[in-house]
Parts: sequence; structure tokens; C-alpha cells
Amino acid sequence: MPEGDTILSIAQRLRPVLVGQELERIETPQRRHALDRWPEKLSGTRVRSIDTHGKNLFLRFDNDMTVHSHLRMSGRWRIFEQGFDQGKRARAAWLVLETSGHSVVQYNGPILTLMRDSRLRFDPYLRRLGPDILAKELDWPAMLVRLRNDDPTRPVADAIMDQRTLAGIGNLWKNESLYACKIDPWRPMSNMSDSELEQIIRVARRMMLREVRHGGRLAGGEVFEHGGHACRRCGTTIRVRGQWDENRMTYWCPKCQT
Repeated sequence: MPEGDTILSIAQRLRPVLVGQELERIETPQRRHALDRWPEKLSGTRVRSIDTHGKNLFLRFDNDMTVHSHLRMSGRWRIFEQGFDQGKRARAAWLVLETSGHSVVQYNGPILTLMRDSRLRFDPYLRRLGPDILAKELDWPAMLVRLRNDDPTRPVADAIMDQRTLAGIGNLWKNESLYACKIDPWRPMSNMSDSELEQIIRVARRMMLREVRHGGRLAGGEVFEHGGHACRRCGTTIRVRGQWDENRMTYWCPKCQT
């Protein structure tokens, strides 16, 4: 699943292509949107801004309507300079926004909604989101309150991935930040100090912002998806096991991470 850094990178690529541009074509090819009249609702509008919150992307139009996108495991955004390819790719398209120079296409949803800004502010899912780890200013006090209000028996690796606590960290940065900080991912929250938690979050934020600056996903991490390989620090075999309710894969070095 794309994490906060990937979504922020997508927003940065979309802004110069869409913001302020007149839309010449708007299509929602999927049957689920057939009766929603997106072309009529967005006709004559321009994208006012594009922003993110955690794993969520928002295209805000100048008629006070917003497209909310969450890619989950299957979705993606693509930019075409010479128009949208009408071949096999067209069948997977959920949204097509075309300007005079580009076509922007969102494929395979699975969360793609259009709503008025007044309604967006009261959306139940969005209201539950924690502070964005990649916001311009890190709201650490708010994050700490949410972390401390969580189940004290919950493993730290699972707690920092909960989007209701802080938005943006997924399985990749969970594993990489805990490895970098030499923290056992199985330690319960009750055994974590405030300073240790802050270190993990700040390290994850630094890693994610580095990837945004490079414009792409981490190429070869230290521990993520390295189960069975030797730890680069001590040579111990990296272990991997599913964790907590959602059974997300956790990778860790049993010697380094204590």
C-alpha cells in the first residue's frame, strides 16, 4: 500500500499538470460512478489545489468540490503527455482529467469520491485520522496523546501504523524506522518511553521526507522484506512474522532490536 511519502510525491507531480489548468475532458469510466454526474459537476472548473493527509490525496476544485482518493493496495495515478491511452489500460481507469497538454488518470480506485467541501469536513473516516506525519510542522504533542490513549498492551510496531493515531506510516516505514532506532517491534506500548516514541516518529518522518525529495519509493531498505537474510549491522538472521489484528508482516533483527 502506498504510504504518506508516495502520496505526497504523487501530489507534487500532479500540481504542475493540473492546478490552474482548464479541464477539457472529465470521465468516470467505471459503472459505480455512472449516475454520479462528475462531468457535469466539474464542467468549467479548475483544480484550485492538491494536498495530502497521510495516505489520502485531495484534488480541490474552484467550485468548492473535492475529489478524495485513497489508493489502498491496487490504485495508482498516471500522467500522459500525449493523451490517455485508450487501449487495455482504459478498462482499469476510474477517473480521467484531461487538459490541453496532459491526461491524468486514476486507476483501480478503490476509494474515489467527489463531495462538497462542507461535507468533506464532516466525513467520518477523515475526521478519525490522526495528525499527518508529513505535515509542514510535526504535531508531536497531539501524536503522543493519541499513542498514550491507545491499548497499552499493543505492540509499538502496530500502534504507529494506526492511521487514527498518526497518518502516513505504513508497513515499510514501520519496519525501517524501528530497525533504525533499534527498538523491538514487539515491545508493548506500556514499555515505551515518550522519548523513544518521539525518536521513532522523527526518524520515520526524516526517512519519508528523504524519499519525497528523491521522488520515489525506497530502493532496498535495511530490513523490510529481508526476512531470512543477514542483518547488515550484526549478521543475525532477520526474522519475519505477522503481527496483531491485521497480521501485517513485521521484519526485525532479534539481536539489534531490543
